[in-house]
Amino acid sequence: MSSPVYVAGVGVITAVGNNVAENMAAFEREEAGMGDITLVNTIHRGVLPVAEVKLDNIQLAELAGLSSKLSRTKLLSLVAAREALTDAAIPGFGELRSGFISANTVGGMDKSEDFFVDFLNDNNKGKLRNVFDHECGSMTEVVADELGITDYMTTISTACSSSANAIFYGARLIKNGLLDMVIAGGADALVKFTLNGFNTLMILDKEYCKPFDDNREGLNLGEGAGYVVLVSEEVARTLNKPLYCTLSGYNNSNDAYHQTASSPDGTGSYLAMQGALAKAGLQPTDIDYINLHGTGTPNNDSAEGTAIKRLFEPNYPPMSSTKSFTGHTLGASGGVEAVFAVLAIKNGVIYPNLRFKTPMKELPFTPETHYLKDQPVKNVLSNSFGFGGNCTSLIFSAV
Repeated sequence: MSSPVYVAGVGVITAVGNNVAENMAAFEREEAGMGDITLVNTIHRGVLPVAEVKLDNIQLAELAGLSSKLSRTKLLSLVAAREALTDAAIPGFGELRSGFISANTVGGMDKSEDFFVDFLNDNNKGKLRNVFDHECGSMTEVVADELGITDYMTTISTACSSSANAIFYGARLIKNGLLDMVIAGGADALVKFTLNGFNTLMILDKEYCKPFDDNREGLNLGEGAGYVVLVSEEVARTLNKPLYCTLSGYNNSNDAYHQTASSPDGTGSYLAMQGALAKAGLQPTDIDYINLHGTGTPNNDSAEGTAIKRLFEPNYPPMSSTKSFTGHTLGASGGVEAVFAVLAIKNGVIYPNLRFKTPMKELPFTPETHYLKDQPVKNVLSNSFGFGGNCTSLIFSAV
């Protein structure tokens, strides 16, 4: 139970890049991925900025090696998961007990929306194949098959903490000797349902989001996928390439304050971070960088900031919200940002919090606003806080 779990591979696709290298280059250029809606047929085009992956379904299908008739969520998932598995380069992968734990919140809803456009006009029309894979679990099944993983697969959907929960569930399966390696993370595509739902909640910014800025007005929705390959100590010894780091700490808490809002005092956020530190055997002063949940909504940033103040005062590490680049990728965000946390350790970098100008009046700290190289980053805390108060924090530590 006490043996370490290592990160052996990473893969990611977001609005700022179709792979790890492109994402890292965008961070260094301080270039965000937000723009007008181009891929979803919605009344919000030209009104709400989003962070779309810069490939249409045909281009994305070519990259994934699948049919463009499949859900966009599946395509995004396979691109990032395959990059992570290839990156890990595990000898004898087929002989190991392997698992695929993937998260999403929309499933194949993009295709279902296409079906209902035709069906509602004429209930004798509409392609049933578009609703066959509507549910979230079908995304995991298709991608697991493509990756050759048959020992264990499951889907987690806990709103914005989904793929962070997938990652630490994968670690627990390895620690308990049930699996040798796990590809864990998540994917989500932009759909009309999500755009309309978040717009109804009145938490979308009509400008590019400004996480942790006193004048923040909301979030920008994004899409993408991010996965890490977790391996046991035994598998780690067989690798012919350096390991990235360990997943040293993780914790989930639920303050159950509100269906869609964080508790004002950040109770869930505080407990998640505190529990992850305890699991890792670290003190707050050991954390070198915090990848904030940082959506840019007034409620979320205030709650998360209050929890950070309570836990870290008076020594605040550098921190930033990479959602200022990628938008909020919902079920994918924990996986995407776990990849960024791992790469912060590998490359010794701190990511910038774009468009930050005015400090929040209630907080004694501010996020980093520039890309910093050659930083001593050994322990990274990555936060993912979801609806219903489902809060998860992960800690990655240098080997």
